[in-house]
Amino acid sequence: MGMSEFYGVADGAESIRTIHRALELGVTMLDTADMYGMGANEVLVGRAIADRRAKAFVATKFGIVRDPSDPAKRSIDGSPAYVRQQCDASLQRLGIDHIDLYYQHRVDPKTPIEETAGAMHELVKAGKVRYLGLSEASADVVRRAAAVAPIAALQSEYSLFTREPEQNGVFAAVRELGIAFVPYSPVGRGILTGAITDPEQLPAGDFRRSVPRFQGENFTKNMAIVRAVAEIAREVGATPAQVALAWVLAQGEDIIPIPGTKRVKYLEENVGATALRLSPMQLTRLSEVAPEGAVGARYPLNSGSAVGRT
Repeated sequence: MGMSEFYGVADGAESIRTIHRALELGVTMLDTADMYGMGANEVLVGRAIADRRAKAFVATKFGIVRDPSDPAKRSIDGSPAYVRQQCDASLQRLGIDHIDLYYQHRVDPKTPIEETAGAMHELVKAGKVRYLGLSEASADVVRRAAAVAPIAALQSEYSLFTREPEQNGVFAAVRELGIAFVPYSPVGRGILTGAITDPEQLPAGDFRRSVPRFQGENFTKNMAIVRAVAEIAREVGATPAQVALAWVLAQGEDIIPIPGTKRVKYLEENVGATALRLSPMQLTRLSEVAPEGAVGARYPLNSGSAVGRT
């Protein structure tokens, strides 16, 4: 996502180098969406994998509708016709003949999930998609969708900063149904790296400036989590980002985090987390710092990204 929008200026050439290095290191799942850069990110991923498609497991998403004339505007569409239309558009932008994992990006409150899941299942039968996923869906919605079509993955925000899936029945539902859980923002949109000590460090136009948990007193309180991660990092001789990722990985073999990065050096740092094993005591210490997660909402209250979750 950050390679095309939301987190300041990106370097296209460095982005492609980063994707290529990821594949070299065995990081094969590339996560994109039709709304990242309003299609530009899918084009970027397609360019990066054009000569190495067999090495990449491509995941993309549909459902958040954007207006080029008003980039901040959002709506949700899960209608069967829209599902089919966006799948074909994504395939064209990516330059591939099938999508490995196709997610509904947000649940459409206007369209029964059974209708959306049914249309997605038709894409599998047509050979355009291999596996199906949902994003930010409630436990009830996951169960209803899984009754209509095989759901392989649920992608939702999860980290030491965001603990909701532990508390709202989502973990219980996906484990009951054998669905993989894919946490996005597993390092808390960068704050758990320890690199952000003041919101004013964020570049102008950075999405995080508008997020309540990155503002004022909320940010100050949330730094307690950052300090706990940094303390463990010093103990184990790792970076804070690696500790934050190792904590997520330790929550279950069915958890596949997708840390975003725009640069090779941070990619390589993230990959290092797979070799890090925290002790049970260290894992408990981290979990107990903020068992409810960060203070403050994780999206701007007027953000379209925050709608259609149930």
